[in-house]
Amino acid sequence: MAASVSLTSSTFPQEDAHRCPAGERLTWRFTGVEAGLTAHVYWSSNCSGCALKPQCTTGRERRVRRWEHEAVIEAMQARLDRHPRAMRIRKSTVEHAFGTLKAWMGATHFKTRTLDKVQTEMSLHVLAYNLKRMIAIMGVAPLIQAMQA
Repeated sequence: MAASVSLTSSTFPQEDAHRCPAGERLTWRFTGVEAGLTAHVYWSSNCSGCALKPQCTTGRERRVRRWEHEAVIEAMQARLDRHPRAMRIRKSTVEHAFGTLKAWMGATHFKTRTLDKVQTEMSLHVLAYNLKRMIAIMGVAPLIQAMQA
């Protein structure tokens, strides 16, 4: 596919269809699995007579593959476009905890191997972080009392 003409973001979620750069309706044709992700494939049969075809695709028709959850990514991008400072705020609040955990770990790699063991190691780091924060916020005695209740 040539990259000079892009697919517009106008979709028809109620009809499970998309619109091509020439304004043609691309209808759903099939759903398949690519690299472990479910993707829906759309195209129109009217590409052969389209004036934009040489700029749009080198194939018989313009085929569009979309991940089944791509609408979630588009909604998040739309929120970020409306509030461009949102990521800066997120970095100052959420990323602090990950930076602290990384510093506790010695800014190195995980000590274990395989996904299950790494998940367990990360869970222990997060648990320790949360306990330390609760001790700083509540104090030791009230925290113990709350855990016993």
